Amino acid sequence: MTDTNSAQPLPESYDSDGQPGEVEQVRWEVVEKTAGITPAEIIAGRLQAEGIPARAWQEGAGEALGLMVGLLGMGHVAVPVEFAEQARAILAADAAAFAAEEEE
Repeated sequence: MTDTNSAQPLPESYDSDGQPGEVEQVRWEVVEKTAGITPAEIIAGRLQAEGIPARAWQEGAGEALGLMVGLLGMGHVAVPVEFAEQARAILAADAAAFAAEEEE
């Protein structure tokens, strides 16, 4: 049996060479976890600005309860597997730049 939990249709902004109306399944990989959904949405936006399809989500129960701690409060940022390495490199560079600014 194939695990389809991480297979999602591509977002509309993702270009495909497939035929019109064809839905291509994509395997998404989590590249960042955050405390709450807001930072995850910011990170997803940063990756999208670099042309990487990205999604941010939080477990439904955590979002409904407004949790920002623990497993239900955790935000997740995912990208298609083929963009994971590039996304991690961008996030690492941003973290290094932030750390350098903090030292000044």
